[in-house]
Amino acid sequence: MILVKTEEEIELIRKSSLLVGKTLAEVAKLIKPGINTLALDQMAETFIRDHGAEPGFKGYNGFPFTLCISINEQVVHGFPSERELADGDIVSVDCGTLMNGYYGDSAYTFEVGEVSTEVKELLQRTKESLYRGIEKAIAGNRVGDIGFAIQNYVEGFGYSVVRDLVGHGLGKNLHEKPEVPNFGRQGNGPKLIEGMVLAIEPMINLGVKKVVQESDGWTFRTADRLPSAHFEHDVVIRKGQAEILSTFEYIEEVLN
Repeated sequence: MILVKTEEEIELIRKSSLLVGKTLAEVAKLIKPGINTLALDQMAETFIRDHGAEPGFKGYNGFPFTLCISINEQVVHGFPSERELADGDIVSVDCGTLMNGYYGDSAYTFEVGEVSTEVKELLQRTKESLYRGIEKAIAGNRVGDIGFAIQNYVEGFGYSVVRDLVGHGLGKNLHEKPEVPNFGRQGNGPKLIEGMVLAIEPMINLGVKKVVQESDGWTFRTADRLPSAHFEHDVVIRKGQAEILSTFEYIEEVLN
């Protein structure tokens, strides 16, 4: 069952999504070599609660933290820990909030110190692929049009698209239908209807597409241990042009 949201519901999702963007900007202020990722998690939880919301991920299916923090070859769902970030790392930080009964969900992959040109390009192109996918998230198109746009763009650089993990609908539940793969065929999949809210999140690998789950039962990493990048926005399907509910603006103000 795919749920179409009212304008009131869309506004509540927007509020949650904007809080995620502000939380990720607070994380951005702290990311540097030597910081441990548990400190990022604790700060994010405090910030979210101070703004009248709850961490959207904490306790979700038993997930024990506020943030998913995935370093280098870790794709998604990584655990915060005492591990310190090192110069040259990349770190995907995925954050959810629950506010007024509705979820926000967004992710950004950060550079730590000086990152190689090859990895920097992976991040830039993964982020660009997100916007290519969003361009196709319009009423009358199909889910496959989003995935095709992402896949077609990144495979042109020799990257691969993770198949085992996908984007999703978003609302009163963190994961709603439809699933939104980052690969696909044009004109295939569920039809996009005005008022649907989707979390679109390309997970793009420098090497092979295969991923494996680590022993913690949550973290996914690339099979060849080459780096992976991850960016995510919440969007509402509109006629002609999707509306982005989440934001990277606060993050990029900090980074720039």
